[in-house]
Order: sequence, then C-alpha cells, then structure tokens
Amino acid sequence: MSTRILGKNGPQVSSIGLGCMGMSEFYGPADDAQSIAVIQAYLDAGENFLDTADMYGVGRNEMLVGKAICDRRNRVFLATKFGNERGPNGEFLAVRGEPKYVKQACEASLRRLGVDYIDLYYQHRVDTHTPIEDTVGAMAELVQAGKVRYLGLSEAGIATIRRAAKVHRISALQSEYSLWTRDPEDGVLDVCRELGIAFVAYSPLGRGFLTGRIKSTQDLAVNDHRRHSPRFQQDNLKQNLQIVQQVEKMAEQKHCTPAQLALAWVLSRGNDVLVIPGTRRLQYLRENLEAIKIQLTSQDIHSLDVAIPKGTTAGLRYPAPMMERLGK
Repeated sequence: MSTRILGKNGPQVSSIGLGCMGMSEFYGPADDAQSIAVIQAYLDAGENFLDTADMYGVGRNEMLVGKAICDRRNRVFLATKFGNERGPNGEFLAVRGEPKYVKQACEASLRRLGVDYIDLYYQHRVDTHTPIEDTVGAMAELVQAGKVRYLGLSEAGIATIRRAAKVHRISALQSEYSLWTRDPEDGVLDVCRELGIAFVAYSPLGRGFLTGRIKSTQDLAVNDHRRHSPRFQQDNLKQNLQIVQQVEKMAEQKHCTPAQLALAWVLSRGNDVLVIPGTRRLQYLRENLEAIKIQLTSQDIHSLDVAIPKGTTAGLRYPAPMMERLGK
C-alpha cells in the first residue's frame, strides 16, 4: 500500500482510494454483490480509503459500504458526506448546512453505515444560506463528541476554505481534478497547501472517459447520467476524444493503460494529492491500484501539458444548474 498524509499532521491513508458512488447510482445498473466483492478486494489488497456520501443512492450506498466493512471496520479509513438533501424519490431538494441538520445527517449516516464513528466527514456542497462558521462549528462538535475524527469540505471556494479553517482544522478538500478538469489549479490547490489541507481528487479518470473505453454515448447504459453531461454531447465529445487519443499515445510509450497514466498524472501533482477513482469491477480495481507504480518524469508531464493544454476540454463539468453549486 502506498500512503499519503491527510492534511497537516494527519493520518496515513491510501494514495489511491475507492470511490463508491457508482456502485449505487448514476452509472447504470447496480450489482450489490459484485460491489461488495470489489470493496472487500480493495481492503484485502491492504488499501484503506473508502469514499461514500449520504446522497448516493439516497442512502443506499452508505448501507452497501456498511455491509461490506462490517467485519473489518478497523482496516478502513471511512469518508462520507452530507449537505445535498434529496427526497424519497431521489429528487434534489436543497444544499443544507445549518447546525441542526448537520447533526441529524451525521446520526443518519452512522446508522446506515453501522459504525460508531466516521473518519472523515465532508460538507458535500456549501450552503450559501448558512454561514460556513456555523456549519463547521457543528461539525467540530461532532469531533468533540467522538462521532467524527477529521473534517473536510467538497467543491468549496477559496474564501470559504479560509473561513472554515479558522473554526476548526480542515483535513481534506475534495474536488474534481484530472487531465480534463484542472480548475483546482486556479488558486484552490495553493490555499490548501498554505493551510495544510490534503486535496482529494474525485473523478480522476474524467468520469471514466480518460480510460479510452467510451467512444460514444452508445457505450453508456440508458440510465447513465453521463448521457446528460455536457462533455459527453456530440461536438464536445468529438473534441474531447482528441484528449483521450493523447493519453492513449503516451500510455503506450509508458507501457501502461490510459487509466493508469491518468491516475499517475494526478498523483504527480504533489504528495498532498490523493485520488478516489470509482469502479464496480475487480479487473479495473486491480488496474487502478497498479497506477501507483507508474513514475512520470518531468518530461512526461511537460509532454502532457503540451498535448493537453489546460482549458482544452469542451463542455461544462455538469449541467448548468449543478455548476451553480460549485466553488462557493
């Protein structure tokens, strides 16, 4: 297992975590038995960093993770999130961060996960109607009560990160980061380093696109949310396939898969950067974990910057309404 420190003086966690979201929603049909096998294989490989959230599958993903780790809790560094409130039918209701809600959400997550404490508790999106000081203050009370060990934010803006860190140590910021999403380089990574906050990159494989296995929307299940993503639409997809071609070209030179190259690139951004690629298949889990062996030289990184300049990707990360919740 390759580990990195989660924030200043934080715990050692796996450099390559396992994102569990797609096991319950968003990426086509779910297979709980197969997903549990993947989670347990990840842990049996000596890795420890699992990532879920209360909104994934409207709670079902936390229950799935809880079932998978029930006999191996002491081997897991468990991260979950609150803040995106959804209705019983999956409808999005609001972003919430008021103190009472924070504590209610934590208790619900603990029950679904079947655990006594959460290792890393993130606010999933920033509630612009509740001062971040109030939200993080409530999260800090959860730490004092022994229900949470470390605190994190997700997709928060620079000013919010600074304000939050004055209330309680923030150990991790989770945001999207990959060869086709380089937004964190616009100041967020810098403020994380200034404040001793680890950066956890979600979708480091570009929602699977950088693996080279998606050539058209026909390669996606009918209920796969990527069919509605701007980056997977017609002209945007055509342009973005050129990015994949560049990744495939260098991967061939490095004798690795495109996925391994994409993960190695994110990990090369600094020892304070971790990745949480998601997968539901043992084959791809093993492939992802092998990425830690890929060493990129300064020339490799320069070549990728030239081949895939920042800003090359066509299309927004999310549909416009969802983009409005980012960077607050």
